[in-house]
Amino acid sequence: MAPPRADAGYGALLDALRGVTWTARRPVRGAAAGTHRSPLRGVSPEFTEYRPYRQGDDPRRLDWRLLARTDRAYLRITSDRATIGTLIVVDASASMAFPGDSLGKWRQACRLAVGLAAVAHASADPVGLTVAGPQGIVGLAPRTRRGVVAEIARVLDAVTPGGSAPVADAIAHAPQARRVAVISDFLGDAAETLRAARERATAGGEAYAIHVVARRELEPGPAAAIAVDPERDSVRRPLVPATREAYVLAFADFRDAIAREWTSAGESYAMVTDDEPADRALRRIVSASRAAEHADGATA
Repeated sequence: MAPPRADAGYGALLDALRGVTWTARRPVRGAAAGTHRSPLRGVSPEFTEYRPYRQGDDPRRLDWRLLARTDRAYLRITSDRATIGTLIVVDASASMAFPGDSLGKWRQACRLAVGLAAVAHASADPVGLTVAGPQGIVGLAPRTRRGVVAEIARVLDAVTPGGSAPVADAIAHAPQARRVAVISDFLGDAAETLRAARERATAGGEAYAIHVVARRELEPGPAAAIAVDPERDSVRRPLVPATREAYVLAFADFRDAIAREWTSAGESYAMVTDDEPADRALRRIVSASRAAEHADGATA
């Protein structure tokens, strides 16, 4: 049986995301005009206000025409904006194919990746993709050209989850991207992935962990079963009433640890179940960045 197409239903998702913005959490350094706050002042054509010239100000920012008319020195203050290169990293290891009858986690990961790409692209941000899967690291370098979202969908459509490729290696694939979003179940190299994301953030960027879990992982059901590690077939555990409660508690502790590690590092974390509407999850993910931007502005 052929796996479900990864691009199924994207049209409705993209329609639902029209007008959604993904604001950078921190001011962005860059020469390309865009929608994100920039620490560089005075180079944008978007006029904001005048301010009297003070000793030490850059004289190149003087409004010479106003000086000629009024004999008063004022700076022309502008609202400077920049783009932020965005890399979407998708985990395509074997565990992302769970549940096997629906590929629930993988299909949700694809929807989230395409949705984030569309939102970033709509803000004129270069957007790219890397996939850590059975073929190693594949993907597209960040770009702004028309059709990049469709290209990302086609790359995802060609992938069937399998193996155990390191997600951390995929983060280093596009070093020019200042924003990286990792879509994973974090059942593989979680510590290394966080370390690689923190290195990107330390260099002036920002990182997002999007933790995809299946409803059946959260609520395994009452029937007895054998739990098998999809990446290590030799690891099998019985899931019966006597062990189910311990599993549920252990899985909750695991999720809490991932969330705590990312947020303690100053980065963004969101958990998304495979049955949550993707557009709602994406609005929740990007709204967290807007809240962080407002908080930074209030303390600046």
